[in-house]
Amino acid sequence: MGQFVPQALSNMARAYAKVNVSHPHLFKKVANDILIRDFKIFKPQELSNIVWAYATAGEFSPRLSKPLSDHIVQRDFKLFKPQDLSDIVWAYAKLEIP
Repeated sequence: MGQFVPQALSNMARAYAKVNVSHPHLFKKVANDILIRDFKIFKPQELSNIVWAYATAGEFSPRLSKPLSDHIVQRDFKLFKPQDLSDIVWAYAKLEIP
């Protein structure tokens, strides 16, 4: 998966979640790929799409959610569109992740 840019990773995860297709192996591979990258290369919408997709698919794991949430709260929220922030808050609330 290393050949995919952040937008492709986020779009892939979002597409599977949106059409309600369960593919735990794919979500695990995408998570592994995300975790080896510098989160700074992800645009706010890409981060939002990833969080939303994993929550919607019920595939979000603490291994990904904690470092991702730590990064998101350190970003300048002015860079996020209201929809991005809304999707992120919804996803963490749905999964009951503080």
